[in-house]
Amino acid sequence: MSTFELKTHQIGRTYSDPHFFILNKGLNSGKPLSNPCPNCFVVTISTEEEKNTLFHLSMMLQIGGFYAYYLKGSVIPFISIDDCRNTLIKGLESEKSMSNQMQKHIKAVEVISKKEKELQNVIDKMAVLKVSYIRNCFKLMQTKEA
Repeated sequence: MSTFELKTHQIGRTYSDPHFFILNKGLNSGKPLSNPCPNCFVVTISTEEEKNTLFHLSMMLQIGGFYAYYLKGSVIPFISIDDCRNTLIKGLESEKSMSNQMQKHIKAVEVISKKEKELQNVIDKMAVLKVSYIRNCFKLMQTKEA
């Protein structure tokens, strides 16, 4: 895997290389994001495959609490760009040393994340359906009263 570049994201800036964002403030610091937010770093990589691997590796590090160790601040916790970079580098070194096994874990997390998104989409649609049933019920009650 080639190297990556980690910078502070500037709002309104666009990137041509494959990239993703990492949240840097709050208790979810280290969480990888597809879309930018005001408090995030941007990770740029040379290929889409490397981006997917690094994205899911970052997700594993965040869920595993490896970024949380470096949180600073008492009111709004944050992670510094150097701590974030070093955590990603250590994760990549682990991935290289256990290449086959780590790739299996990353693929499993990738599949689980995809399924989680699908299920969240179903839950969102069910919530909309529930609201429409409730509104329809009250509309029926109003027409009976009239």
